[in-house]
Amino acid sequence: MSLRKPLVVAAAVLAVIGALGVVAAANFREIILFVVGNRGKEIPGPNIEVAWRQGPPQPAAGDRPPNIVFILADDLGINDISTYGGGVAQGRVPTPNIDALAASGAVMPWAYSGTAACAPSRAMLMTGRYPTRHGFEFTPTPPGMQRMMTLFYNDGTRPHRLIHDAEAEKALPPQDRQGLPGSEVTVAEVLKTRGYHTVHIGKWHLGEGKEFGANAQGFDESLLMASGMYLPPDDPQVVNAKQPFDPIDRFLWARMTHAAQFNGGPLFAPRGYLTDYYTDEAVKVIRANRNRPFFLYLAHWGVHSPLQASKADYDALPQIKDHRLRVYAAMVRALDRSVGRVMQELRDQGLAENTVVIFTSDNGGAGYIGLPEVNKPYRGWKLTFFEGGIRVPYFVSWPGKIAPGTRLPDPVSHLDLLPTVAAAAGAAPPADRPIDGANLLPYVTGGPRPASPPHQAIFWQDGHYQAVLKDGWKLQTSQDPKKDWLFHLTVDPTEQRNLAATNPAKVAELKAAIAEHRRGARGALYPAAGQMPVVIDKTLEQKATKDDEYIYWPG
Repeated sequence: MSLRKPLVVAAAVLAVIGALGVVAAANFREIILFVVGNRGKEIPGPNIEVAWRQGPPQPAAGDRPPNIVFILADDLGINDISTYGGGVAQGRVPTPNIDALAASGAVMPWAYSGTAACAPSRAMLMTGRYPTRHGFEFTPTPPGMQRMMTLFYNDGTRPHRLIHDAEAEKALPPQDRQGLPGSEVTVAEVLKTRGYHTVHIGKWHLGEGKEFGANAQGFDESLLMASGMYLPPDDPQVVNAKQPFDPIDRFLWARMTHAAQFNGGPLFAPRGYLTDYYTDEAVKVIRANRNRPFFLYLAHWGVHSPLQASKADYDALPQIKDHRLRVYAAMVRALDRSVGRVMQELRDQGLAENTVVIFTSDNGGAGYIGLPEVNKPYRGWKLTFFEGGIRVPYFVSWPGKIAPGTRLPDPVSHLDLLPTVAAAAGAAPPADRPIDGANLLPYVTGGPRPASPPHQAIFWQDGHYQAVLKDGWKLQTSQDPKKDWLFHLTVDPTEQRNLAATNPAKVAELKAAIAEHRRGARGALYPAAGQMPVVIDKTLEQKATKDDEYIYWPG
């Protein structure tokens, strides 16, 4: 829904109230939030039981390609997973099911998301291609949202203002035209060439409708996250943690509902807490397709804000006294339980030995939730190219093919999902376009290891802010602020020593690599309507100063 009309209405209301002099400026913002959040909001109907298509009663004779289960978390910090020696709340909330999945196959300790934001990262996972190929560079933004965000962020308490580009916002296409082009070939479309039944559950974020939605991009069935409340805020089975310092969080609470949609049908209320609901439906999909090869893309919303936990998970963590941290930890607990239930169902159906299971997060943890340790020991957050924003958990399990305890120490990327899954299924990636990802199976299945690493270099971009990792050296370069950060990750993995000033030759070399990567690149499909300042070493809740390092994230 366009936000322009609600904002016009809100502005008129505020003009009248301001003239009367009866409401303070802070309350003006609350009225705008109420109007924008509620005008035209579509309320879902009662729950609809999803009628998943049933596979054949018996498996076909002959060899069967492996099932593929891809589980994607949202904004999960690498320190949220106890596999890496951390865990939520100083290790008080381990992730035993995710840890067991990691231990059963290959762990990629030097794994990177395609970018540091949700939507373009998912595009790279689905296509194996950089945005320089397809132009899907910025997260889709509803018209008017940037204006509202600016109003709440620029309240005089922060050293850097959120930048709103009104002309760029006018140039945005309608939100239903902001999506990954239908001409792109997704991993689901590749697998369908091998007879796979393809199912998507959860977040999509690559556009809606005939060209952009999951059903248009190769998925036979799609249970879509139509909105992002885990439960209605007043449900007796939910515990909420709002972040008044975060304008994104305030928008989500005002605008979102508890809603799902199946194959483009009507909106309906999910049955229970969202993470558990998606898991319930994933279990049904596994049962329905036990006799044919299937691809299940389980794209959880957890642990993205708004922070909402099931009361049962919250009550199970009395050892955590901080309310916000306890809610977040309970959300991680639900995500871990989901992985355990999916793995158990594969075992119960006799499918575990012939199923490839992949787990990762779309990017690093967000600083705007106000929890400082989610990406520890790395600096930075989601919406930055520091390691905290792009270093992610990444596990691949395939019994009998990948030995338990396998580790791949080379840098790998979300781009690698499509070629790796295609190879496992015996399918060919599209031959009519460049694929930037690498097939990781030769590196993890125990045969002779290739002489060269999966990637000679890995690139990231978001407008004027770009980065490259090559031969253990990582350069970030930004035009606003105009600054370079050079780190030798091989010896400084947590990016403590910026060597840009003392090693200008390496900076020049890596800038040349970025320029070569961008040579002939396709431009962004639509412009960035604003730029969000992100302080590297503080959460949004912590008071920042002009001396703190920061970047501007276009989007």
